[in-house]
Amino acid sequence: MLKSMTGYGEARGNYNGKVFTIQIRSVNNRFLDLSVKLPRALLFAETPIKSFVQSRVSRGKVDVFVSVESSANEDVEVSVNEDLVSKYITELSSISDKFEIPNDISVMSVSRLPEVIAVSIAETDNDKLLAQLNEVLVEALLGFDSMRKTEGAALSADIISRIETMESLLSAISEAAPTTELAYRVRLENKMREVLAESGIDESRILTEAAIFADRIAVDEETVRLKSHFSQLRAMAESEEPIGRKMDFLVQELNREANTIGSKCQNSEIAHTVVDLKAEIEKIREQVQNVE
Repeated sequence: MLKSMTGYGEARGNYNGKVFTIQIRSVNNRFLDLSVKLPRALLFAETPIKSFVQSRVSRGKVDVFVSVESSANEDVEVSVNEDLVSKYITELSSISDKFEIPNDISVMSVSRLPEVIAVSIAETDNDKLLAQLNEVLVEALLGFDSMRKTEGAALSADIISRIETMESLLSAISEAAPTTELAYRVRLENKMREVLAESGIDESRILTEAAIFADRIAVDEETVRLKSHFSQLRAMAESEEPIGRKMDFLVQELNREANTIGSKCQNSEIAHTVVDLKAEIEKIREQVQNVE
């Protein structure tokens, strides 16, 4: 089934007290335009994330947002320089005795002294972090793909419905075309006889020339090609592969054949039908702009 280029997916995961959120958004674009935005601490993951998304998405303007929040459970290490504390206390006590100053040493006062307490965050294993990010990314892509498939199914149903309408319109053109061609040929023969009445040209020559000119308004080739294009377009609408560019090209061919029929027709009824046919082709063209 077709996939739309418009989609959204979001997922969250935890690693070492950090909460990661990945959002994926996409809109229509002729080619794949992928952008990954993430915190400075996660820049190492930009290339792997891009490569993974590129393996799952072939067309559209795709933005991937990665954010991180630290929780209370984040691994934090606090260490005390006991040797330094001992030296501080010894020297402070010496000052108190020597200068007869009250000794008001307390835990808080000692803890504020330079380099007594060191606080550090545990080192992060980038490989494990990348593996966790990848799990979150996969989950976000599942939601992203689900939305694109839902919209793609609606696009496919609409395109197939319009193909059926165009087949009906083409059938009407095919039925009316022979009568139109015959009427045009008769008018042309009569006109040529009238103009060439005194020229002495053989009757068979007039009939032959009239037949040649009348053949120029025949639309058999165009109707055969349109039927083939309709069949191809229906198959594409039911395809599970990224097919948007091929569909866009095929719709251009549909429009070209319809224009040719319109330029050849010598019948107002066929002309109106061609206008309806081109209107359906234009609606399909607009829908195809949303297909991956």
